[in-house]
Amino acid sequence: MMEFMKYLKAAKEIAAIPKNDSDLLIAQYRAFTFQMPLMYVILMINTWGLAATHMHMAPWWMTIYIPVVMTVISAVRVIGWLRRSKQDATRDIALKALSRTQRLSGIIALAFTLWAFMLFPYGGAYEKAHVAFYMAITVIGVIFCLMHLRSAAFTVAFIVNGSFVIFFSLSGNLVFVAIAINTALVSAAMLAILLVHYRDFTGMVSARVENFRLANVDSLTGLANRRAFFSYLDNAYAKARSDGTRLAVGIIDLDGFKPVNDIYGHATGDKLLQTIGMRLGKVCPENYYVARLGGDEFSIVASNFGDTSELVATGELICSAIRTAAPLGDTTLRIGGSIGFAVYPDMASDTVQLFANADYALYHGKRTGRGRVTLFSVDHDAKIRSDAKIEQALHHANLEDELTVMFQPIIDVSSRSTIAFEALARWSSPTLGSVTPAQFIPVAERTGMILTITQTLLKKALAHALLWPGHIRLSFNLSAHDLSSPESVHDIIRQIERSGFNPARVDLEITETAFIRDFSQVRSATETLRSLGCGISLDDFGTGFSSLTHLHALPLTKIKVDRSFVTGLNKNPASYKIVKSLLALSRDMGLDCIVEGVETIAELAILKTLGDLTVQGYLYSRPIPADDVVSFLEQPATAA
Repeated sequence: MMEFMKYLKAAKEIAAIPKNDSDLLIAQYRAFTFQMPLMYVILMINTWGLAATHMHMAPWWMTIYIPVVMTVISAVRVIGWLRRSKQDATRDIALKALSRTQRLSGIIALAFTLWAFMLFPYGGAYEKAHVAFYMAITVIGVIFCLMHLRSAAFTVAFIVNGSFVIFFSLSGNLVFVAIAINTALVSAAMLAILLVHYRDFTGMVSARVENFRLANVDSLTGLANRRAFFSYLDNAYAKARSDGTRLAVGIIDLDGFKPVNDIYGHATGDKLLQTIGMRLGKVCPENYYVARLGGDEFSIVASNFGDTSELVATGELICSAIRTAAPLGDTTLRIGGSIGFAVYPDMASDTVQLFANADYALYHGKRTGRGRVTLFSVDHDAKIRSDAKIEQALHHANLEDELTVMFQPIIDVSSRSTIAFEALARWSSPTLGSVTPAQFIPVAERTGMILTITQTLLKKALAHALLWPGHIRLSFNLSAHDLSSPESVHDIIRQIERSGFNPARVDLEITETAFIRDFSQVRSATETLRSLGCGISLDDFGTGFSSLTHLHALPLTKIKVDRSFVTGLNKNPASYKIVKSLLALSRDMGLDCIVEGVETIAELAILKTLGDLTVQGYLYSRPIPADDVVSFLEQPATAA
């Protein structure tokens, strides 16, 4: 009984269409779009061949009308399959076509078999042999053409061969009996081969599906990977363009993820990425395609959305989901996320521009305020065009002639004396005129020209500083790129050594952006510069993501309190408390502290209540030309 049930189950499996396996269904369907027209051609060639040998012996309706009807039906089916071959295959289309083929296979097999038997009584031995040959050769060809649909192949084999074997075995003719047995054995062997081929075919489809999955799925988060994202984007763009609908790309970058890896290790960082990936999958609507581009960067393709306010609202939900604390074993972590969106056709004409604009919106959002949604706008487009002009001008610039250095004094408030000057870059372009550092430095960083600019400005600043009194220090800003490799650090050291200026009088300013990129490299770079004798200042302190761990790990000598805490200090109690805390922190850590952006008497008055101060700002002086430094030093530093 068990054996019988086993065979029954196997028979049912052979007779069934794999409805639950979409990939196999589609693969079978695609194979059939080539094989089915070929099957009908084989049927027609063999049918008209048999009809031709019986045309003068059998009734004309058997040799003319029936073949014509069969030919028309076959031609319609051929045309239908050829049309399908040019269409995209879906699971529903494939299932419908294969189910129809399974039903028709029995009907067609029965029709052609009955027609052949109807012709058998007509003619002599050769014509009767032709009928036997027709049935044998046709069934073999049809089985081969139906090999990717076992149920149809077995149906045809059983109908044709069963009828063929029984009919000719009972003919009493030894030759026909031999042909029938021979055909039955060959068909059985072919069906066995068909089963093996079908097994290999399904295995190949499964392997291809798995390989496709591995090639298109991010192994860490289970989301689509970068390759799958761009493939989906191309298809979504083609559809949106064809339908006249809108399409949006969003790029998500995690804020503060790098320190997680540095402090807690990559295993914890991977768990956090998995958590973020699951949250994105849950919070995004079905019409949002989510992928991980790599590292801590994710991406979205939004189709069939409403207006841009709906897009921004979804983006805010995503940012909120990312900000939610993530319990990871014994550790609970909280980070942020920024999103940049761009919409086609509003602010992009193709996928390249769409992705680039979304990336720019993200970049702009992270610069102006992290953890927010930024939608690419007309202003951003104008900024890109402006940056492109700046980039071109930089490539053609004579930096040695066009770059100059201005100096802003750093004042000891209690002694009213100047203790240092900060070197500030200025660029006068022959084509663009005066270009501010805020405009050209980001472009230079993005294009890799910042290293050359740093070397040029440092050389000029050191040359001017050689003319200053021996107690005046030089403060010089370094880009994150200047610390990104040992080679760029050695170039800075060589420049200082060649200048003849005492390295102990140089303060090199870095921002928190530098060590968020690669903390270990920045620490190595600053330790090397510190060993030369240079001071290391942390600029814009309090505005980024630095932790006390970073402050202790870096060989800092100064911190500079960002001007955003000083503006309106006399009217904002919260700013007062922050500045007070930062001053106390610097004293506890044995670091000098410079308060930036002091512009009013009222701000200075409040700051004086916090103790001895070193300040910098327009209240004392705007940046001045190098030629005016000596005369400035001859006068007491007074608040304007």
